[in-house]
Amino acid sequence: MKKNSKKYEAALTKIEASKVYSLDEAVKLAKETSVTKFDSSVDISFKLNVNPTLADQLIRGTITLPHGNGKTKKVLVVTNTKLDEAKESGAEFFGGKEMLEKIQRENWFDFDIIVATPDMMGELGKMGRLLGPKGLMPNPKTGTVTMDVKGAVADIKRGKIAYRVDKDGNLSMGIGRVSFSDADLLDNLIAITDTIAKARPSTVKGTYILKAVVTTTMGPAIPVTFAGRN
Repeated sequence: MKKNSKKYEAALTKIEASKVYSLDEAVKLAKETSVTKFDSSVDISFKLNVNPTLADQLIRGTITLPHGNGKTKKVLVVTNTKLDEAKESGAEFFGGKEMLEKIQRENWFDFDIIVATPDMMGELGKMGRLLGPKGLMPNPKTGTVTMDVKGAVADIKRGKIAYRVDKDGNLSMGIGRVSFSDADLLDNLIAITDTIAKARPSTVKGTYILKAVVTTTMGPAIPVTFAGRN
């Protein structure tokens, strides 16, 4: 078993055993327990009382955080009908079918997300086995298949993120960075927790959010409570 670092052990002592922290307490403690020399990400992970095999309990969607999440995403726009708009959108890469051929020919993945116009979905559909496992297939539900290319790219650059519960009921999202102010991290955290709370399926009985923890990169987990949000 790998031994924890001294920094981690020291950070762990700041978290009281069996205590569950409020959101504002968790934000402050996350910054205090960061153990890396770089600007760590701050994340929240949920354990939800859902059965994702049931369509109405598959928790998924998108959210644009009030202050972004501190992560810059490279965007590829694939379109034949909106090339001029794509050029002006702020996307790092844009083009038509030739971009998809480049992915296949060169195994090129120097981007984080694909935005596509509907006219390209036939070609993209042929690449499902390649793009799907990497989470790169555009989807109308996440706003990445759209005629509003500029708006979609702008949302992504502002910190729009997609979320989806896994087969075991776990869901994780980035809140921001340790360098964010307490207030900005708290705003983002509240936006996320409220979004997940509102997504509660009507068929779920009992407690919906079974557990949630806030963490920093390689840092200890901080259990949190959701007064009035569960």
